Amino acid sequence: MPYPVPTSEPLSRLIEELNRLPGIGPKMAQRLAYFLLRAPGDQALALAEAIQAVKERVVLCSVCQNITDQDPCAFCRDENRDRSQLCVVEEPLDILALERSGAYKGLYHVLHGVLSPMDGIGPQDLKIKELLPRLRSGEVKEVIVATNPNLEGEATALYLQRLLAPLGLRLTRLARGLPVGADLEYADEVTLSRALEGRQAL
Repeated sequence: MPYPVPTSEPLSRLIEELNRLPGIGPKMAQRLAYFLLRAPGDQALALAEAIQAVKERVVLCSVCQNITDQDPCAFCRDENRDRSQLCVVEEPLDILALERSGAYKGLYHVLHGVLSPMDGIGPQDLKIKELLPRLRSGEVKEVIVATNPNLEGEATALYLQRLLAPLGLRLTRLARGLPVGADLEYADEVTLSRALEGRQAL
């Protein structure tokens, strides 16, 4: 059932634009619009200015393709990071997850997606051509492929393996298996098989 349309044209437009955001349905878009309508003027303006600043100042790092407001980004400028390791991730948010772990101190490269023939996404649509010159410099010794363990992520990892193998670099993949605190009875077959393949000596 369609939701009633407000009589105010600016409010209708705001709801329509909010509804375009991922994960925001028509009802949530209405709630957000009415919240912004009732919010103090400076709060709504601060949101508008933050959105405008992101569009005007945030760019892709010319080296690793991460999002940044300074080019090159903070990771690429940091001389304390291990430049012999390069971790290839799907999206900028993946970098945040890896950094939260505190376990990785190397450099990154963001593909901005994965191979997905069903969606018409091929190698030319990813930031792969920007990756190759970084690997030919000789500074990088290991490439860690950190794509997600799903069909598209696996296809992308396999493509990168075939593409990068002639360069003679060490190619590794993030280990996959059971998360800490998980029960065996609730794990799916793929997760269990990966956990068995990646088992370690006690």
